[in-house]
Amino acid sequence: MTDKHIVVVGAGLMGTGITHAFLASGHHVTLVDTQAAALDKARQSIEKIFSDGVRLGKMSDVDVSAALARMTCADRLQPASSETALVMETVTENLLSKQAIVREAEACFKAGTVIATNTSALSITEIASAAKAPSHVIGMHFFNPVHKMKLVEIVRGLETSPETVARARAWCAAIGKTSIEVNEAPGFTTSRISALLGNEAMYMLSEGVASAEDIDTSLRMAFNHPMGPLELGDMTGWDTRLAVLQYLHQTLGEKFRPCPLILKLVKAGRHGRKTGRGVYEYDDKGVKIPNSGVKAF
Repeated sequence: MTDKHIVVVGAGLMGTGITHAFLASGHHVTLVDTQAAALDKARQSIEKIFSDGVRLGKMSDVDVSAALARMTCADRLQPASSETALVMETVTENLLSKQAIVREAEACFKAGTVIATNTSALSITEIASAAKAPSHVIGMHFFNPVHKMKLVEIVRGLETSPETVARARAWCAAIGKTSIEVNEAPGFTTSRISALLGNEAMYMLSEGVASAEDIDTSLRMAFNHPMGPLELGDMTGWDTRLAVLQYLHQTLGEKFRPCPLILKLVKAGRHGRKTGRGVYEYDDKGVKIPNSGVKAF
C-alpha cells in the first residue's frame, strides 16, 4: 500500500492547512466538504500560502502548479482506490459528528486505512468506538496555522495499534512536522494547558485587571510566546474554545469552568477572526484592527 493519497474531511481552517501540508510534501489530497463555498475558500487560501512561498523563494511556480494539480475536491466521501491510506477528519468538535465520519470512512475505504481525527480535546477511544476496527483510529492534532506550526500530537486511543501509531508518526515526518505521542487524556497535553491559559486571560479581562492588548503583550514579552492567549483564542475561534473548555470542565473539574465572558462572546457571534470579531475586530483581510479589544464587562 502506498501512503501517497490522503483524504481530508472538512474544509475549515484546519482542513485547509492540513491539505496544504500534504500537497506541499508530494501527496495527492482529496478535500471533502458538503459546502461548495468552503471548498472554494479553502482552495483560495491554499493558493495564497503557496504564492507567499514563491515570493519568499521557498518554492517555484512549477512546484506550485504540480502541487495544486494533486488536489481534488468532493462534496462527500466516496469509495476510492487502494492507494487511499489516510482519512483525516477535521470537522467540528462534536463527538457524534466525528463518529459519523469514522463510520462513513470505514465503509468507503479498504480495511487497513488509517482514520485520524484532528480533535483538540475529545476522547479518541469514544470516537473510535464507532469503528468496526478501532485499532486503525488515531488522533493527529495539528495546530493553527498548520504551515507555520511544527508540532503534531499523536494521540493513542485504548485500542489504537502500534502499527497505526508508527504510520501516523511517519506521515508527520514526511510533511516536516515534529510529533509527540500522547496516551489519551482529556485535553491531551497542549489543549489542556492552552485552555487553562486562555480561560484565565479571559477572567483577567472580565475583571478589569488589564486591557486585552496588555494581557497579550505581557505573555509575548515576558514569556516569549509568539501570540497572546486572547489573540490565539480569536485565531482558534471562541466557539471551539468554549466547546473544549466545557468538555474539560465536565471531565477534569471546576478549574476548567468557562469564563462567562467567553459565553457572552459566543452568544454574540463574536467567534474570532473567522467572523471578523472576537476579543478584537478584524478588517476584511483578517488583519487585527488596533485598539479594538473588548472592554471588561
